[in-house]
Amino acid sequence: MAFLMEAGRLSAVTRATRVVDGSRFENSAEHSWHLALFALTLAPHAPDGVCIDRVIRMLLLHDLVEIDAGDVPFFAEGAADSAGQVEAEARAAERIFGLLPEDQGRAFRALWDEFEAAETPDARFAKALDRFQPPNLNLATGGGSWNDYNVDEARLRDRLGPRIDRGAPALWAWIAPKIAGFFARI
Repeated sequence: MAFLMEAGRLSAVTRATRVVDGSRFENSAEHSWHLALFALTLAPHAPDGVCIDRVIRMLLLHDLVEIDAGDVPFFAEGAADSAGQVEAEARAAERIFGLLPEDQGRAFRALWDEFEAAETPDARFAKALDRFQPPNLNLATGGGSWNDYNVDEARLRDRLGPRIDRGAPALWAWIAPKIAGFFARI
């Protein structure tokens, strides 16, 4: 129960992306739920060999570290890739997954580590979905966080494209023309 109550704190972590109607910023708990639903719904577009049940488990766990480490917007200059952020998230994972019985905590931590490393087909697809959801929200909200962070099409394609394409080429092929269309109109 300590873990479950702690996990509830994820709803207090505000993200840079707005919800689909643009009325407010989403929180990390909503993001995790939305990603799990993305995985379930977009499973037919996953590369061969991907186990959607494992992907959903990763996506439900992947942002729990933000309870301690906070959310770093993807387009904030260098912050998400900084050694300090990586270290803060590792400490958070140790504490949060440490609230569980040892075997369960070790299993959840292993899924989180696998997601972070993004080396298995499951983790690559999960990471791709984590990068695929925000641009869909940004397209729905007239640019959303792209406007807030002065993101242009080249920067978006350079930073985001390879991360989606690596784990979900079909999804990148689908959204890339929509992104191009958005930037052509502004």
